Amino acid sequence: MESQREVGADEWDDISDSELLDIQLDHFRADESPQPSSSKTDTMNERAITASPSLRRAEEGLEQRPIAKDEERGEKRKRNVEGGRSPLLRFMKRHLSVSLLCEQSWCELKVEYGFRNPKVRKTDKQRTEVQTGANIHRARELEVHEVVPVNTQTREDFFAIKLLNMLHMIPVLEAGQCVREFPVFGLLEGVFLMGVIDELSYNQKGELVLNELKTRRQDSLPGAAQTLGHCLQVGLYKLLFDGLVRREARREHLVGNLKLRVSLELGAEVQAYARRIGIQATCFGELVDTFLMIMSCSEVPCVDVLQIEYRHQDSTAA
Repeated sequence: MESQREVGADEWDDISDSELLDIQLDHFRADESPQPSSSKTDTMNERAITASPSLRRAEEGLEQRPIAKDEERGEKRKRNVEGGRSPLLRFMKRHLSVSLLCEQSWCELKVEYGFRNPKVRKTDKQRTEVQTGANIHRARELEVHEVVPVNTQTREDFFAIKLLNMLHMIPVLEAGQCVREFPVFGLLEGVFLMGVIDELSYNQKGELVLNELKTRRQDSLPGAAQTLGHCLQVGLYKLLFDGLVRREARREHLVGNLKLRVSLELGAEVQAYARRIGIQATCFGELVDTFLMIMSCSEVPCVDVLQIEYRHQDSTAA
């Protein structure tokens, strides 16, 4: 299988979505244990409030003011949106990664802040914990795949390599073997999503298992909030993968949402790799059509089992 240089920080990333999500949630996790307060202080504050006439008048005013309903709050929030546009349009996003979508279950404002300040997200990827996790993922990938660098010149070359990698792994899955770092994409609820599945393999019952590796800085299992994000993530991966094998993907989904040029000729090294795996395509549009045709004839089943694997970064055991 081939690898390629990074074309854009917002495109498919070689750092696993699950890895980046796990590190970010660890970093921003708040202490859930409330700090005990002094009863003496509480009593003094209560007396001060009771003795203040101005505060009593303010409380009376609040009691007389009607409480806004949820619908009214929603309308006000909509009016406050910049220009009435969706976040995807406001921040000129062509798509969302699965990890970004799952981050919203933790903190929507953090996701928006990352859109407004892209340097923050780039800094996260440079952290030691993220790089360590990426190295662990790459070592696991090398156990089942041969990785050969391919020079890419355009965004079309970059996505062509992803499609070729998928075409290379489809026969492996059909033969009942294990693959790792499998790219997925698709349109869910009108939003184009992309991600990378850590591992697809078959269990003793012949069921297709989607396994997601999470490397952790702490030698402990995640809390409830992180677990919720992880479960959402593997669920989205299943929906995207199942959509591909059910022939739900369309040419316009990939080309239109990512603004790719179908008539652009692929780079020489990309075409050479395509020929090595038996694919004849000179331009990006031809490759997309070939990919969709092969997927329509594929006998790969839908995912049967979802599995999350946690591993301490300083340990060799899962």
